[in-house]
Amino acid sequence: MTLIVDIPTQRTTPAAAPTTSRTDLRIAQQETLAAARRPYSAPARILFAQMDLLYGRRGTVQKFRVLETVARLPYKAWAEASCKQMHKVRDDPSKRATLMDRVRGFRAQQDNEQWHLRVMDDLVEESGRRGNAFLHRFLPRLICFGYWHFSWLLYVLKPAWSHRLNADFEDHAEHTYAEFVQDHPELDGTPWHPRTSAGYGAFATQGDLLRQICLDERHHKQESEQHL
Repeated sequence: MTLIVDIPTQRTTPAAAPTTSRTDLRIAQQETLAAARRPYSAPARILFAQMDLLYGRRGTVQKFRVLETVARLPYKAWAEASCKQMHKVRDDPSKRATLMDRVRGFRAQQDNEQWHLRVMDDLVEESGRRGNAFLHRFLPRLICFGYWHFSWLLYVLKPAWSHRLNADFEDHAEHTYAEFVQDHPELDGTPWHPRTSAGYGAFATQGDLLRQICLDERHHKQESEQHL
């Protein structure tokens, strides 16, 4: 699954994350908790049910790591599909420029989700509970294989279908993180000492860290909703 066209992008990863004040992060969390969830599509509900069946309904950093492993895939699939489309419009500079901008946006979102995965790697390492090899290392690869191809197929058939599924996924993640922080007030007294994810930003506590990820997911949801 290699990209056919290599478009250099500026890494707009969570360099923007630390600019959100602690007060604004708390306000954003309360907004999420007060907001209704999206009316999830059937594929989204099936995906969430499968995740709950395999990893439990309760939120854990181990489960979040699996979710963040999957979360990058739609953006990668969309970027690849858009790159292939460029060959069909090579004689149309306007359409080609539009596709290039689209790929840059998808890659920026993928980069952001990659930071989330690094954060979860650090949190899992700190917890000392990595989980068993099958459920937490082998099985996520199988899930990723299927989810990438499903996202790609939906995008090729009708982009809005794939964007709707992703909006559902990101909305679910946004609410899950907001509820997790609410249910674990001790996180606001737990300092954040990143190992491999220091580039994501500086946060005083793990509570603020997860609130920022929650806000990122909202932004991803909103970006997908713009394509519906």
